[in-house]
Amino acid sequence: MASPWIAALLALFLWWFSTGAILVVVKRADRRGGGAHLRATLLGLPVLVIGCVGLALTAGSADLASIYLAFLSGLAVWGWFELAFLAGVLTGPNVRPLPKGVPEWERFIRAWGTVAYSEMALLGCLIAVVMFAWEAPNPFGMWTFIILYFARVSAKLNVYLGVPNINTEFLPAPVRHLASHFRVARMNALFPLSVTLLAFATACWMERAYASDGAGQVGFALLAALTALALIEHWAMVLPLQDARLWRWMISHTETGREPQTEHPKGGRSWSSTTFSPNSSTR
Repeated sequence: MASPWIAALLALFLWWFSTGAILVVVKRADRRGGGAHLRATLLGLPVLVIGCVGLALTAGSADLASIYLAFLSGLAVWGWFELAFLAGVLTGPNVRPLPKGVPEWERFIRAWGTVAYSEMALLGCLIAVVMFAWEAPNPFGMWTFIILYFARVSAKLNVYLGVPNINTEFLPAPVRHLASHFRVARMNALFPLSVTLLAFATACWMERAYASDGAGQVGFALLAALTALALIEHWAMVLPLQDARLWRWMISHTETGREPQTEHPKGGRSWSSTTFSPNSSTR
């Protein structure tokens, strides 16, 4: 476990597994209906509590076990917020599809209304984590949450502004209206900046991993792998990568049937069906 390569592979596995686990939970809640989404979110609260406790307990120790636990704790906190979002429990006041022909300023306000509560809760959590762990001996849980947060914000802005590939195949019923607020376009001005910053951050983490030794090397390898995955998810917005196949086998075919496509403003299209990759909620 002291190898940075093992740490990177572990980050990849946790990204894949946590994404699939959240998708399975919300899709089963879709099938059961009623208050199943709220129950799933409430039953997931221990994960949030364990994650918060884990971040607090590991911040003061920089040994190998504490670094792994800090990384896992950051993922746990993030995962609960993603579950609450995809379950429709923590989203925003706007739960309706975007009407046709609205002006751009109204489109922005309506789009913000679909995620407002979630984004404010995540920002509050981010501020609390940074204030607690900024100068701690073990900041890797904090940086895990920071990477996930800014990758999420970047991804949401890109799908709002417009990208060629928007995968909504696994959108659960409570947030299916989000697809109407996306825009399919050849490119937007933010995307080159997003991938450049993510690539630069990945390179920085890799340099820190190379320059460090012992437990610190593992911590930076975890961050480098997580940032690289966020970079790949961004590139999947513009390249024909079939990343949905990574999780499709985990979910019943009856739960991923497509609905008729709906038109986006200014000629864009979205296939409004039942991904947000829950680790970054990107697509």
